[in-house]
Amino acid sequence: MTSHDRPMESVLETIGQTPLVRIQDGVEDVRIYAKLESFNPGASVKDRIGRYMLERMLERGDVPAGGTVIEPTAGNTGIGLAIAAQQLGLDAIFVVPERFSQEKQQLMDALGAEIINTPTEDGMGGAIERAHELAEELDDAVVPQQFSNPLNAEAHYATTGPEIYETLDGEVGAVVAGCGTAGTLMGIARHALEQDDRTHVAAVEPEGSLYGEIVGEDRDEDEYKIEGIGTHDPSTNELFDPELVDDVYPVADRDAHDELVRLAREEGHLVASSAGAASVAAKRVARKIAIGDIETPHDTVVTIFPDSSERYLSKGIYRSFEEWSS
Repeated sequence: MTSHDRPMESVLETIGQTPLVRIQDGVEDVRIYAKLESFNPGASVKDRIGRYMLERMLERGDVPAGGTVIEPTAGNTGIGLAIAAQQLGLDAIFVVPERFSQEKQQLMDALGAEIINTPTEDGMGGAIERAHELAEELDDAVVPQQFSNPLNAEAHYATTGPEIYETLDGEVGAVVAGCGTAGTLMGIARHALEQDDRTHVAAVEPEGSLYGEIVGEDRDEDEYKIEGIGTHDPSTNELFDPELVDDVYPVADRDAHDELVRLAREEGHLVASSAGAASVAAKRVARKIAIGDIETPHDTVVTIFPDSSERYLSKGIYRSFEEWSS
């Protein structure tokens, strides 16, 4: 995890170098590790892209000093961007579909950002459209657009991927991660495949999401409770590169919920539904490696736990599945 053996000038310096911890439940002969991104200052993996994207955009002149960042987001990206914007002298406005976590929206507000809600039924597509409308109305405003900006994946290629390989001395057999924007998986996958092109890369989505269609798999679109990953409109997820992905694993809401509860009670991980889904999929991949259905250069699987369950307590994340999913 982040070293604290010296004083730091800014909270931005604490982003990254998060712990990689073994998941105890699974097959005996294949080790599963999860990178705990709640150890970032904004408590999620999105802190990485918040800092990386805004620093690069300022360097390139995409946004002027003192300008405004406007982003459609389900919450964690807003928090990560808000932290970075505050430290880098930028204003921040976030367009958030109504159904997403109130905790996240309160934190964005606490960090000095303005929040604009859009109707739940309009989905993320509606939030994206509204963000671009606002950018046209304001001077010196830019939409970083996490769903299409290559800097999103580049952040993980430059930081998350190398951290994983350094921690495991390069012994990575498979990479498994949930896909919302797909930036996390794409960045890590690109780094992983450069180290060894035999590395197995698996994407994770909720049942009811349509990512699988991008790789030619049949999917039945439906609503899902898992937050932060999945898509109802693959055309908005421009970062997803099917050439880098070996398989897409759909995970049911109930399975993700059962796993996040198990992770808390048995292993001390206070994580949310996207991490529950990632853990379920990582264990499926590990079982396939163990029986020889998947060949990998090492008997290890690495996944990402994107954030903490504390962001979702108001939604009853630790109540019964029926209460949480209603």
